[in-house]
Amino acid sequence: MEVSSCGLLLVLLVLPIAYLVLRKLPKDRTKGPPAKARQFTIKGRHFLEWSTDRLLASPGATLVLPSGDVLTANAEVVEHVLKTNFTNYPKGQAANSSLADLLGDGIFNTDGPGWHLQRKLTSLGFHSRSLRSYLTDVFHPAISDRLLPLLSRAVASRRTVDLQSILECFAFDGICRVAFGFDSSLLSPDSFDQDEIVGDSAGFSRAFESAMALILNRHRPHLWRLFRLLGVCGEARLKEEIAIIESFATKVVEDAKKSRPNCLLLPFLDAEGLDEKQLRDVVINFLLAGRDTNSSALTWFFYLISSRPAVREKIRKEISSIRSNRADDKVFGVEELKEMEYLHAAITEAMRLYPPVPLNFRSSAERDELPVGTTVKKGCSVISNLYAMGRMPAMWGEDCLVYRPERWFDSTGEFQTENPCRYPIFYGGPRTCLGKEMAYMQMKALVAAVIEKFEFEVVGEEERGVEVVPVLRMKGGFPVKVRETSVLVDK
Repeated sequence: MEVSSCGLLLVLLVLPIAYLVLRKLPKDRTKGPPAKARQFTIKGRHFLEWSTDRLLASPGATLVLPSGDVLTANAEVVEHVLKTNFTNYPKGQAANSSLADLLGDGIFNTDGPGWHLQRKLTSLGFHSRSLRSYLTDVFHPAISDRLLPLLSRAVASRRTVDLQSILECFAFDGICRVAFGFDSSLLSPDSFDQDEIVGDSAGFSRAFESAMALILNRHRPHLWRLFRLLGVCGEARLKEEIAIIESFATKVVEDAKKSRPNCLLLPFLDAEGLDEKQLRDVVINFLLAGRDTNSSALTWFFYLISSRPAVREKIRKEISSIRSNRADDKVFGVEELKEMEYLHAAITEAMRLYPPVPLNFRSSAERDELPVGTTVKKGCSVISNLYAMGRMPAMWGEDCLVYRPERWFDSTGEFQTENPCRYPIFYGGPRTCLGKEMAYMQMKALVAAVIEKFEFEVVGEEERGVEVVPVLRMKGGFPVKVRETSVLVDK
């Protein structure tokens, strides 16, 4: 009893002091530009770059962090976690609780029966609408009527534009159409003539960017929960941003119930037992999946080919060869896109060096031993560093840092697919991305349409830094000048 009384007395003394200190911290600024995720640096280097060097020097490309968590760039370990011993490696309570305010019980933040049901319903959504009809009805008009005219306007104005921002807006419009059946209209030919894009979709997009950044800034569980209680250190702003997001998601669900569009959300609307909150969580998780991953891959792709004219020329020759078999200049269809193997390799190679989601976390439900002999304690995480995996000479050869699409072809010239756990861009095992084929078709259709008509001249000669938010973005955006291809060729 005496020990308990002393402990209680200590808590009663410390809490008021902690409260007074925390109340003096700067109040959250809930207006203004989106919040920024703090980037973890060690000795002035981004964690991705620092950890890549450490993993290169570690036996089995695996090391144990001071926290007890395991960091790896070993394909056998990744396969063990994502596939072989999948049941022992759920998302984990720590990640789930930190993300729960935003993602709720959606597919990216849940395990067990809830995850199985959502994956099944998502799969039904993908099969309810053919890839061909999606490209024809949704993607082609977005390219022809919005993206290409916007780039033409950038050519005429000679203004510097942020290609990363353009691609993110385009991706947001795309996921809204295919997942929810409505036009968010975030991107239009005159979008970047405005000082600020306005409207519900723009407000949601800014709120989502802020919310993800603020959640990534949560570190120690006990601290961020206290900060949330007191409304300091970003938590008050996070609450407001989430309110905007939830309001947008609720409206999406209500509108979809009325119009019942043929979209990914439809099987969820027809499923029994899903309440309003669960449907809202589905919407938010779909937006997380489709909003930033494709735009990240394409940003780094265009960055890499901007300094490699030989690669650009090979892509154009492949496109020109396929274009010669048709009588119009419309956006390419599914079968034609499948023929573009060099373009497929060029995009795949870009994602090897710059994976859209560079870190994959899994929590060990029970004590486990990895294939390299490392022991994982119960409750600790295995962190797969995909950024480092693409830079391992043991996996990709001594030229692993070189962007070379040709590495994806065998001796006969056929595209060679890779073990998904050696190249886990779309994950592997039971959680393999259901939208992989659609993602490739979207990216290839966009690149083929753009590269036929335009070139991007990178503004500034400095090397582009990375930031994890949690997708891999280009730090500071991707400023470019847009030029017509014919003008550059004539020179």
